[in-house]
Order: sequence, then C-alpha cells, then structure tokens
Amino acid sequence: MTDAASPAPPPDKPRRSVFGALAVFGERRVAIMLGLGFAAGLPNFLIFDTMSAWLRAAGLSLAVISLFSLATLPYSFKFLWAPLVDRTAIPGLTRWLGHRRSWMVVAQAGVIASLLLISTGDPARDLKMMAVFAVAAGFCSATQDIVVDAWRIEAADASRQGAMAAAYQWGYRIANIVAGAAPLFLADRIGWRPAYALMAAIMALGPLCVLGAPREAEHRIRPVHTDGVADRPVLDRIEWLARLALLVAAAALLGSGLGARADLLAGVLRALGDPAGADALAKAWTAKPNGVWLQLVAVLAGFGVIVLAVTPIPGVKTRPGVYLFHALLDPLFDFFRRFGRVAFLILGLVCVYRVSDFVLNIMNAFYQDLGFSLTQIAEVRKVFGVAASMAGVFVGGLSVARLGVMRSLVIGAFALPITNTIFGWLAVQGPSIPALLTAIGIDNVVSSYAGTCLIAYMSSLTTAGFTATQYALLSSLYSLPGKLIASQSGRIVENAAQSAEGNGPLAPLRALFAATPKEAFASALAKSHVDPSALGAGYVVFFLYSGLVGVAAMVLALLVARFTPPAEAAREEATV
Repeated sequence: MTDAASPAPPPDKPRRSVFGALAVFGERRVAIMLGLGFAAGLPNFLIFDTMSAWLRAAGLSLAVISLFSLATLPYSFKFLWAPLVDRTAIPGLTRWLGHRRSWMVVAQAGVIASLLLISTGDPARDLKMMAVFAVAAGFCSATQDIVVDAWRIEAADASRQGAMAAAYQWGYRIANIVAGAAPLFLADRIGWRPAYALMAAIMALGPLCVLGAPREAEHRIRPVHTDGVADRPVLDRIEWLARLALLVAAAALLGSGLGARADLLAGVLRALGDPAGADALAKAWTAKPNGVWLQLVAVLAGFGVIVLAVTPIPGVKTRPGVYLFHALLDPLFDFFRRFGRVAFLILGLVCVYRVSDFVLNIMNAFYQDLGFSLTQIAEVRKVFGVAASMAGVFVGGLSVARLGVMRSLVIGAFALPITNTIFGWLAVQGPSIPALLTAIGIDNVVSSYAGTCLIAYMSSLTTAGFTATQYALLSSLYSLPGKLIASQSGRIVENAAQSAEGNGPLAPLRALFAATPKEAFASALAKSHVDPSALGAGYVVFFLYSGLVGVAAMVLALLVARFTPPAEAAREEATV
C-alpha cells in the first residue's frame, strides 16, 4: 500500500539565513512533532517511574517493584519488530491516514487501552494482571516510538530534522514532568486509579496530533520475493515457531544487556528450579565495575541468536527463512550498499559520539563530595538544568536548519568533550552556587545541542522503505560503548586521587586547591581515604579523561564528513 504525498518544491542551498532557520520552528509539522513527543514520553514515565510510587503506596516490596521495570525492556530491542512496521499496512486505516499515521493511531490506541486497564487494577489484589497491562503499555509505547521516528524522518527533509528533533525532545521532557508530578498530585486527592484514567485521557492528545499531521512522503513497501520456494504449510508453521522462539530468546538477551537488568534471565533460572543461580546472576549483573561485561556478553549473544534465527537453512529455501532474512537484514545490506566502507566509520561515530557524555555517570556523587546539599543539587539540576537542556535542544535544531546536518554534527563532536572539562574548573571553585550554575548550564546546553544533532544525523542515514528498521537499530546501538566505558568512572577518580596523595605522580595537581574553600571534599578521608585536595585532583583528572575519550568522536566526525559519498552528503544537506 502506498500513500499519496504532496510534491516537494525544488531544493535550495543548504545554508539558510537565521530568520529562515527560525521560520522552520513555526511550521505545522514541527508543532505536531511537539505533541507526538509528548505522547511518546507520557507512557514511558508512567510505567517506568510513577507506577513505582503507586506500588510502594500499596505496600509492595522494592524487589517486586523493581520487576515492573521489565515493562520498559521493549524499548531496548524494538528494532526486532520494526520491519513489521515498515512492511505491513493496517487494513482500512492505511488507505485513509497513510502508512505511518495509521500505525501511530494503532500504537497510541494500545497505550490508551493499557493505561485504562491499569487504572482498573489494584496492586494488592491484581498485581499479575497489572504487570501484564504494564508490559502491554511498554510494547505499544515502544512501537509508537518506532513509527513516530519514521514519520518524523519521512515527513520532513534533512534540514528540518533538527527542528523536528528539538520539538520531539521538548514534548518528551514536558511529558516526563507531567507524568512525574500530575499523577502524584491527583493520587493524593482522588486516588491512583482515577489518576491513571486521567492520564489515559490526556494520552488522547496523540491521536489528535496524528489526525492533524501532514502526510509523510510516499511509503514504498520493499517486496520479499518467495517465487519458486515450495509452500509447506505444516513444516513452515513449525519453522516459524522455532525461529520466533529464537527471536524471543534474542530479545531477552538484548533487553537484559541494554537495559542493565537480569530479572528476566533470572526468572527463567527460577522457573527451571535454580533460585540460587538466579540470585547469583542478578547480583553479578549489576556488580561494579565488572557487571557491565556480562551485559555486553548478553548483547553480543543476543545479536548472535538473531543471526541464527534469520539465517536460511543451508541448501534449503523455505518461506520463513527467506522472509526473515530479507526483512531483518535487507535494511542493513542497504545501509552498507549505500555507504560502502564509510559505513563502518559512520557506525563507529554513532557508537562513540556521546561517550564523553555517558562517562559522566557519577556527577551526583561529585556534587555531594564538593560540598553541595541535596536540595541545592536538585534545584540546580532539575530546574535550571532542564531549562538549559531545552535551550540546547533549540540551538541544536536551529543549527541543523542554518548550517546543515554534517556541519552541526562536527561542531557537537568537538564541543561536547571540550565542555566536559568545565567540571574540573568547578572542582577548584568549591561549593559555589554561581559556579555550579555556570558549569551545569554550559554542559546541559552543549549536551542537548549534540544530542539533537545526532538525532538529525541518524535520521539522515535512513532510506525509504527501511526508515523504521534502520533508525531503530541505530538508536539501540549508540549507547553501547558508553555503558562499557562509564563503568570505570568511579575507579578512575579513586585511582587518580590515590596517585595524588603524598608524593605520588599526580601530587602537583593538589596545588590547584590551595585557595579552594575548606568545606570542599571535606568527607574525602572518610569516603575515599585520601585528603581533600587529593580527591579534588582525582576529579580533575577524571574530567580531563572525560574530554579525551571524546577525541575518537572528533576524529570520526571529520573522517565521516570527508569521506561520505557525495550523493549521500547532498541528501543529508538538502533543503526544501
């Protein structure tokens, strides 16, 4: 089934005036994207975070509550069913709304229905059913993410992807605030069940935005040719079940690795009668710092099982084998066919682009060690920091519209690691609120700018017919190296602090803290067994390191910009 699309005006020069770039934010599709971002963020936060407050109020243990986080695992392996979204039309709806918008309506209807079903439950009596509904909400919400990303990419040219990504992130963050605060306020007054019913009603904003959304570009379903392949109904059904079972196993491995939770795998061990092994696996999975290696092994094993599930039987052509092979691997083959050897550079860039950001996973500990109170940290990070992030998202969208995707991406690749070093300056200032505002403000603006540019760039890498699958795969991969490297952050600080103690090789760095207020790192001796200036020196080394790990992204961004095939570069920078 294909969708009609309005003809596009002829392309323009990639570089726009500032006013022309700002005008992009006033377009209808960008406003619609704001609403779709809200619809995408609302269910995620309701099932991942807010529901834990409801379960705790019902008297459930933390161990039980933590199991509900499994409902968000579909976000980690959504690329497995993204080909279905790319290739399948919704009967009746597709003709009326178009391919992407019909899928959005169906996914949003699933989210609304799941939230309504959750609102009828009682954790004290219907916990299992509530868990089923939460998983359904997570699956439908992840599907919504797949198709919203695909619509965003197909409904606008590359120069507008920055504004579209900015609007999406604004909507998503607003939804997180609403989903995090409104249900708690309502539950205190009218109860949890009416609160969740009201959230389901608010989710109706999603279908309204879909009905007001412009039609995406014509969607072409790539055919899978099974001509000449024997039709074996019984054997094909058995093979389908076997291959789908392998894909479910792959999803469990990928979700456990990418989501950093072993609850699902531990549950399998318990079901097999090995509770001791299940407990040992769960502890090893989250152990610091070596648990991340188990997570990485699970991810690699998951991809290995996927390859096994889609590989045709040697010497025998079957319909399930041919269909799954082409449905899941054709998008990957298309990517490498278009970019050639540069594809490896591109994938490397996507994987390492935000590594320097991901390693900053110990910032709350740093702020506390520096001497800030929890209230001060919360006020600056959650209020001022959110405002700075939203400003960075806007600047990122403006940059893509004004300068183009690749130029903006290169700027972000250099700015992100360089600005990380500002926290080294903050360490020397001590617990100064103006210094904290400066450091967090600059970091959040740059981080959000770079994130917006990356989203726009990954969007430009997709191709018609494979948009949902290719983007879902890229978005699942980009955080993997960051998780691995981030596991060493605390160890680097402590080792550097010990090297700065006494006459160690890093001892000269302690001179930086000669004028630092005494309350800075006052708990260093009790927590890290070093004096305050040595711990401060350890943090300075860590922030320099966090900048250095971003050098790979700088180099790869320059190489990708240099070697991207001219046809693809023109496509990425094209405007309408």
